[in-house]
Amino acid sequence: MIEVAISAFVTMFVIVDPIGLAPLFVALTRGRSQAERRRIGLRASLIALGLLTLFGLAGESLLAVIGIGMPAFRISGGLLLFMIAAEMLFERRSQRREQTVEDRPDPSVFPLATPLIAGPAALTSMILLTGQQSGNLAGIVVVHLVVAGVVASAFALFLMGGVIERILGSTGTAVIHRLLGILLAALSVQFIIDGLHDLGLQGL
Repeated sequence: MIEVAISAFVTMFVIVDPIGLAPLFVALTRGRSQAERRRIGLRASLIALGLLTLFGLAGESLLAVIGIGMPAFRISGGLLLFMIAAEMLFERRSQRREQTVEDRPDPSVFPLATPLIAGPAALTSMILLTGQQSGNLAGIVVVHLVVAGVVASAFALFLMGGVIERILGSTGTAVIHRLLGILLAALSVQFIIDGLHDLGLQGL
């Protein structure tokens, strides 16, 4: 279970990227009181957690209904995550995220909950992670608990966004993003290898 928890935590923490979201949260909630920021952050976190839980519980069944097997989904999901990792390494992901930041009356649902927290990659990863634990109820519970912890860390960092931005600075943030990108690239390759194994290519 420890290995499951570590794998799930690294995968979801890298993809959700709470550290990278903190400055965006500050920008989206600029001019608001601390109490308003807390309410917006909590609402966004709960909505995102609900979406991630839904995909973790019913995502594989949805794939079965539309005729997509888990091996194909693991391979395609791994390729998607690898593209995101490449964007993180070359800072394209941050640029795209920043383009979605607008001064909206209530940014908790969009763009905070989705696509910034529970984006396509995070939802895809939930299906992949729970799919790896198919038939293992304890493993599925661990994945969901870890995801809840990652979302909770995002909420905590939202409240500390201004302080973190000042402490890390642009250089520190860039270094962390690149390290997370390297980890995500390795994890995405592992997803692809798992999918190929499921197809019977045991030599990998």
